[in-house]
Amino acid sequence: MNRGLLHHRIDGPHDAPVLMLGPSLGTSLAVWDPQLPGLARRHRCVRWDLPGHGGSPASLLGPDATVDDLARLVLDLADSLGAERFAHAGISLGGAVGAQLAARHPERVTSLALICSAARFGTPSAWHERGRLVRKEGIGALAASAPARWFTPAFRRTAAAEALVRDHRSVDPAGYAACCRALAAADLRAELPRITAPTLIVAGREDRAVPLDRARELADGIADSTLVELPRAAHLATVEQPQAVLAALHHHLTGTPESTAPGAAMRRAVLGDDHVDRTAAATTPFTAPFQDFLTRYAWGGIWTRPGLDRRTRSCVTLTALVAGGHHEELALHVRAALRNGLTPEEISEILLQTAVYCGVPAANAAFTIARRIVEQAP
Repeated sequence: MNRGLLHHRIDGPHDAPVLMLGPSLGTSLAVWDPQLPGLARRHRCVRWDLPGHGGSPASLLGPDATVDDLARLVLDLADSLGAERFAHAGISLGGAVGAQLAARHPERVTSLALICSAARFGTPSAWHERGRLVRKEGIGALAASAPARWFTPAFRRTAAAEALVRDHRSVDPAGYAACCRALAAADLRAELPRITAPTLIVAGREDRAVPLDRARELADGIADSTLVELPRAAHLATVEQPQAVLAALHHHLTGTPESTAPGAAMRRAVLGDDHVDRTAAATTPFTAPFQDFLTRYAWGGIWTRPGLDRRTRSCVTLTALVAGGHHEELALHVRAALRNGLTPEEISEILLQTAVYCGVPAANAAFTIARRIVEQAP
């Protein structure tokens, strides 16, 4: 077996505390893209790829691989970076690797986060069968069924979900099968009491791959651990509920609430859960930094200020959007204004005022948009 290093990427300040980030089976380090902008502000984030995934060669694991072999590879990587101590957060198999590290090498792991993970994953026979299938037929069949295993029905056709499925199709079957072998042999239940690092457990309430009882088994077995259950999330919660996972991780790692949390709450209060959930579902690695910026500064920095109430802020926002001709945003904020307590009559008065200062054509377009939204309102 080749003792090379796992492929990895490093982000964040060089002198910040090291945070190792492990992926789930079938994904690459890209599965952490939604959280990276937030985590890398205070941590030296080291994202690594499983053997045969992303940039890591399948030859890093032998045919009789175990989770302990994967943990050893992560320790080798940490050693190569001079990281004597580090935090570890992992998704599914990546979480099991972190649990193994924390149980066997407690002097190295400062904190642990297990996301949609378990001490024992299914039955050995099922994993052996999956490994045989991949070796015989390749990765295509599993990639085709991945959305049903990974996401809630509403999320499966989003750009973010489709990008991860494309990523899945690039996995080396030999590396995938070796990881299946490791999962078949994995049973960390006896190791859980040995974990002394502060531990966060995050579970998706709609996770079919790792049901909630497995997360609760972790919480019961690890002393003083914290369990967070996320609604509207399945197996890849980091992608499906990126802000909720980031907030939980930030609070766990730093002891303070994630600074996007007030903005995220305000954004939901003003725009509604449906809109925010659709936006989260459509978020890609390319747009994630911008969504983080909006949540942090627009919603967390401006809308939460005490100087104006939400009704007044809606009045100002509607006027600015009419002046700028931002029609799609105007429709969104007419709905928000109704949610913030403005009546249709008050919205009409605001738009009438804009006819004087923004121009009649701008106000005419605004009335057309607003009328449609008001008529659709319950």
